[in-house]
Amino acid sequence: MKKSILITGGAGFIGSHVVRLFVNKYPDYRIINLDCLTYAGNLENLSDLEGKGNYHFSKVDILDEVALKKVFNDYQVTDVIHLAAESHVDRSITDPLAFVKTNVLGTVNLLNAAREYWQVPEGHLFYQISTDEVYGSLDDGGYFVESTPYDPKSPYSASKASSDHFVRAYANTYGLRTLISNCSNNYGPNQFPEKLIPLCIHNIKNNKPLPVYGKGENVRDWLFVEDHAVAIDLVFHKGQINQTYNIGGFNEWQNIAIVKLLCKLLDQKLGRKPGSSEELITFVKDRAGHDLRYAIDAEKINKELGWKPSVTFEQGIDKTIDWYLENEAWLENVTSGDYQKYYQKHYG
Repeated sequence: MKKSILITGGAGFIGSHVVRLFVNKYPDYRIINLDCLTYAGNLENLSDLEGKGNYHFSKVDILDEVALKKVFNDYQVTDVIHLAAESHVDRSITDPLAFVKTNVLGTVNLLNAAREYWQVPEGHLFYQISTDEVYGSLDDGGYFVESTPYDPKSPYSASKASSDHFVRAYANTYGLRTLISNCSNNYGPNQFPEKLIPLCIHNIKNNKPLPVYGKGENVRDWLFVEDHAVAIDLVFHKGQINQTYNIGGFNEWQNIAIVKLLCKLLDQKLGRKPGSSEELITFVKDRAGHDLRYAIDAEKINKELGWKPSVTFEQGIDKTIDWYLENEAWLENVTSGDYQKYYQKHYG
């Protein structure tokens, strides 16, 4: 094998798309999917890869130092793509310590394991996948660029900002070869239905209320997850070492506009009276510290690596809705907790 790449959080939403892309595109790479299978990690996301000779799964928590070192030794890991993280802002507000443990301590454990195993940094890469939320809120217009100062506003973004700082510190102190990319909001197939788009699809289909924070005026830039996976592939193979790349979808939408678009499209697809699903919209008390706007300037990755989104938001959202409507069993399994049964059946 030319490379032995450890992809952490590979059973999660973004991670599963990255694992699938690398396994199928690079048959001469060994891909190790490392995931502790919390509520958001689901091996059903990768059932199509079972039996592939270059794909391996390891159920390990990145907080387990001993288990991490064993994985590096057993699989002779040459590179790391680090996606494992607690990622839901609401959960970080109610349980910030869980985010500190996984996102900060877990990342440092992984950095230590890599540094110890690799000994000499040359020929190895530690690639940290981060978020645009580390930059704070754009209340006065403009865009996040790679040099925008960090100004995290939630426990989640603070934990990701801290882990980014540790990655840069290890590059500076120990000579580790690193990359960081900061992405905007992802959407697409396999996303756990606590996030806005899959939650709305699920609730519209089942005639349940559509909770919208405040007046729904918060703005986010949306990135189709398959486009993000392609960008990660490009950054991993062609990015300049110890650099940062912003990855955005060039799709700014207010939350309320997205919810109304989902209502419109699902009314059409489900054969409902136009406008009927909008009656499900329920405005709720705004989230504490809710950032007004995120927007990424992805000019650097476009100019240096030639990356740009392959679909418009309207195209991507249409594909996403169709996937959820066609995969009702998957959605039922994750909402009921039955997704853990797949692990027990195939690995237990």
